[in-house]
Amino acid sequence: MWRIAAPMILSNISVPLLGMVDTGVTGHLDSSAYLGAVALGATIFSFIYMGMNFLRMGTTGIAAQSFGANDNDGLRASLGQALVVGVSIALLLIAVQVPLNEIALRLLGGDAETQGYAAQYFFIRIWSAPGTLANYALIGWFIGLQNARVPLFMFLTINIINIILDLVFVIVLGMTIDGVALASVIAEYAGLVVGVSFAVKTLRERAGHWPLHRLTNLAAYKAFFHVNANLFIRTMALMFTFAFVTAQGARLGASVLAANAVLMNFQLLMSMGLDGIAHAAEALVGKAIGEKRRDILVHSVRLTLKWSLIFALGFTVMFMLGGKMIVNILTDLTDVRETAMRYLPWIVASPLVSVWSFLYDGVYVGATRAREMRNIMLFSTTFAFLPAWYLTQSYGNHGLWFAFLIFLASRGIGMHFGYRRTVLRSLPA
Repeated sequence: MWRIAAPMILSNISVPLLGMVDTGVTGHLDSSAYLGAVALGATIFSFIYMGMNFLRMGTTGIAAQSFGANDNDGLRASLGQALVVGVSIALLLIAVQVPLNEIALRLLGGDAETQGYAAQYFFIRIWSAPGTLANYALIGWFIGLQNARVPLFMFLTINIINIILDLVFVIVLGMTIDGVALASVIAEYAGLVVGVSFAVKTLRERAGHWPLHRLTNLAAYKAFFHVNANLFIRTMALMFTFAFVTAQGARLGASVLAANAVLMNFQLLMSMGLDGIAHAAEALVGKAIGEKRRDILVHSVRLTLKWSLIFALGFTVMFMLGGKMIVNILTDLTDVRETAMRYLPWIVASPLVSVWSFLYDGVYVGATRAREMRNIMLFSTTFAFLPAWYLTQSYGNHGLWFAFLIFLASRGIGMHFGYRRTVLRSLPA
């Protein structure tokens, strides 16, 4: 488990470091519009790529089951189909880049100067899409093979090169927003080179043939699209919930909006640890199902749940004892600090409420139970989160955070009972 979880936790930690460097280099340019432009551009691509994360999740489950069944042709098909779909989507994004940029900037707003720089950033970085989505497919595939070292190498390559090129292009060569965007493009393709080289090596060690009919025949993609279409809908519902929290926070005032953004960084920090263990659950559960071993499935879930709970308890204690210090590190604005501290207890409680949905996301991905994930997410959004917010909105931001935790709890409870009813029953006792 730790052979998978530890590298993924390290990979996750490298991501916010890159964001800090992007902010740092643009924050020292001669106009605040550059910093705002990077924020707008990064938001656009975060939204696009988060929506495409189904490529990573869906590939992991399918590859893990082929790995467990010792189906080397199936491993090739799972990787090939994910790469074909990922690159096709990327080429479509490039083809519609002009209207996509216009719609995104109109929705996000900002002054004319900031939007001008954001558009410059967008039209450069959009060319990273084929590399980014191909990397999603490769990372998911390697996790399915219980190999988290390659994703770690890919993440480190992407982020280290991105950071170095940020500094070279902006500080040494005097570029501005174009340098930050170009650094991201080059870094994604450098990561792709690493991923492809390891994939070639891995497949040479696993004798088999590329089933070309499963790559060129649209009907052969039925299982792939069945899993990934449901994961896409599930991700959209999740993104709606986070966007709703942000929008309602904005209606409560600038200080509340900023404080909620600070507190969401606690949630991001927690996800670094819990996601790493969930990735391990994906690979272990998928392999157990591929081997048709119910005993290994149960053991894998119990093992990853135990460590998830230990991490969640650790985060709760850390947030309780060090929450004020973390808030003060993230912002030096007095009103934002005071507002964030007012709502900090919700974040202290969040790890023990969130842990179940994080862990079971991994279990369901490994079991390729995407339809159940979709249904539980839609139910939790529609019949738990929104009603809870509606009934408690008179309590302001406290009501908003209460609804968010109800949403997380609903997902965890629903997925727990769904696991016993569907995943466990898929294998004979």
